[in-house]
Amino acid sequence: MTNAQQTASVLPSNAIPVSLPAMQQVTSARTAGTLAVVLVFLLISGSLALIFTPWQQSVSGMGRVAALTPVERQQNIAAPVDGRVVKWHVIEGTKVRAGDPIVEIADNDPQILERLAAERSATEDRRVNAASRVAAIEERIVRLEESKTNAVSAARSRVQMAAERIRQSDQALAAANERLVTARLNLDRQKKMLDRGITAVRTLELAQLEFATAEAEVRRSEAALSAAKAERLALEDDLRKVETDANAAIQDARASLNMALGDVNNIRAELQRIDVRVARQRTQNILAPRDGTILRLLAQPGSELLKAGEPVAIFVPEAHTPMVELWLDGLDMPLVHPGDPVRLQFNGWPAIQFVGWPSVAVGTFGGRVHLVDATDNGNGKFRILVIPDPNDQPWPSATYLRQGVQAKGWVLLRNVALGWELWRRFNGFPPVIAADEPGASGKVPKAGKK
Repeated sequence: MTNAQQTASVLPSNAIPVSLPAMQQVTSARTAGTLAVVLVFLLISGSLALIFTPWQQSVSGMGRVAALTPVERQQNIAAPVDGRVVKWHVIEGTKVRAGDPIVEIADNDPQILERLAAERSATEDRRVNAASRVAAIEERIVRLEESKTNAVSAARSRVQMAAERIRQSDQALAAANERLVTARLNLDRQKKMLDRGITAVRTLELAQLEFATAEAEVRRSEAALSAAKAERLALEDDLRKVETDANAAIQDARASLNMALGDVNNIRAELQRIDVRVARQRTQNILAPRDGTILRLLAQPGSELLKAGEPVAIFVPEAHTPMVELWLDGLDMPLVHPGDPVRLQFNGWPAIQFVGWPSVAVGTFGGRVHLVDATDNGNGKFRILVIPDPNDQPWPSATYLRQGVQAKGWVLLRNVALGWELWRRFNGFPPVIAADEPGASGKVPKAGKK
């Protein structure tokens, strides 16, 4: 049956058959229908894949291999003394062990050791003299303290004797007063008896003489008591003077002792400085501080003069604890914390890295974030230190993984759907938000709202 016949068969019985040749020319090809079915299938399967396919979020950074501890990093070997290089025991690239000789350095003055020995001998003589002076002053202080003890004891004895004389004078004055009272009573009695004619004039005269003598004895006792008190005051002043003079002499001797001790300490410090210089001159053969490799030789033997502390070679120790320092963008830095897992790819080591599926990556190595710097490098980049993951395969040996090898790392974050990750990237949202920060629920805040 032709197409016209088919068309006529579907028309109503009263319809007028019409021939449409152009319609016959634009009929769809079978391949177009197949393509449409395939596209619909791909759209549906792609949508399902975006919804259910997992994706590992990550932030990446570039860096290099280094050593975790400073003593294992590249360092300069410096000249311990002023001088010149006499002989090199190594060349660039030589592997050395701890204690192996590296270079011999000679001082510019060939007689430096003899001069230092003479200087040390003179300084030692000064130290002996200063120590003798210290001993003499200490002995002097002991003698001054003994002299002070004796002088003070003698002065106190004199004060005690003066007090005893005061006591005796006081007793003598009391006795004189008693005799004066007795003499006065006797004189009054004799006068009354003379008026009555009972006694003689001679007896009255004797009574008057006795009364006068008693008065003189009282005045003499009072004068002796006053003199004894004045003597006691003078002796007490002398006691204080003796103590003051003795203390002043002792303090002066102790000040001299402190000065002498200071001189001894200064001389000892000078001796130590000389010993350090001698030790440096005697250790002119520089040795390797630890196992490692000589990277560069910076001084020429014979002609070049060196100053103390000037580098003569660059030394790279063997790193027993390697680490990778990665530089991250400031936008990604808040997402990284110590302990986060990291995947590393080293230059010169074949690797295939699938960012979203690290489990199927080949040739990458595991690590853990050890440290995140507190500030940037001045250009908005933050450094993180990555150490080997003990639960992952070990990193390559030091033969391949040398310090300075370039590395790329991915800090692994949370698992999300592939569609969510594409949506996040299209909108420019960060991968994750800290649980204690605003927006932690995963909802993006609307513009204009905080």
